[in-house]
Amino acid sequence: MRVRGAYFPYRRKGNADSIMTYAYTTVFTKAANGLFSVNFPDIQGCYTSGDDMADAVYIAQDVLNLTLYDLEQDKKPIPEASRPQDIIITREQFTSVIAVDTEIYRRFFENKSIKKTLTIPMWLNEQAERANVNSSQTLQKVLKSELHIKV
Repeated sequence: MRVRGAYFPYRRKGNADSIMTYAYTTVFTKAANGLFSVNFPDIQGCYTSGDDMADAVYIAQDVLNLTLYDLEQDKKPIPEASRPQDIIITREQFTSVIAVDTEIYRRFFENKSIKKTLTIPMWLNEQAERANVNSSQTLQKVLKSELHIKV
């Protein structure tokens, strides 16, 4: 299994070549007004904020997913993650680890259908047509099963 950017072991079932799971140290800073700013020190330009802690974590996951997805799409290197204890912080800050899976975002952004030509025996095609079997849906189900993709 491949976990990129992570500094700790992370286990997940599935096809190792298709898993894009990342874990990064995150720096949270609580402002006097109660808002939280969030920064990923290992990824340039990856930061956000939230109204409270829950909101900050939720938005941090989103911005990290989108940033890493963009890096993957542009075939740019994915930065290595630092360990939380290696990040220098102030008294107003604390670190945590945010883990994301860019495959979820990939499915959302790249969910358009493509035409795929395939060859099957004529007798099989005739039986499928008589039974009103949708070949496209059937192929999708089988491919998802073979690739251990859960929807």
